Amino acid sequence: QVQLVESGGGLVQAGGSLRLSCAASGRTFSVSNMAWFRQAPGKEREFVVGISARGYISYADSVVGRFFISTDNAENTVILQMSSLKPEDTAVYYCAAGNNRTAVVGRRIDEYDYWGQGTQVTVSS
Repeated sequence: QVQLVESGGGLVQAGGSLRLSCAASGRTFSVSNMAWFRQAPGKEREFVVGISARGYISYADSVVGRFFISTDNAENTVILQMSSLKPEDTAVYYCAAGNNRTAVVGRRIDEYDYWGQGTQVTVSS
């Protein structure tokens, strides 16, 4: 099993920045690809950004140029740096991990095997 723990959420004004972290533990050697999803109230969970086993990165159109994903393999941590935040970015942000070893960045929920508990991000206008 792999455990994922997100941190770094909070309340920020529009235009501000937040840095989310996802720490992985357990059988991390089985993890090949990781991603961030988010779920706003009353909406379905949606893909935000993902990184494939071969290092390819893909962002949702809504966050291109504002959000950036990075990894710290030594610490088994994935970082989501968010800037120029908008009220519509308000959601619970989830870290996800899978064992897909291809170069393709998965954008579907069912492509990931492990999920964190989520961290709330609220952007005020």
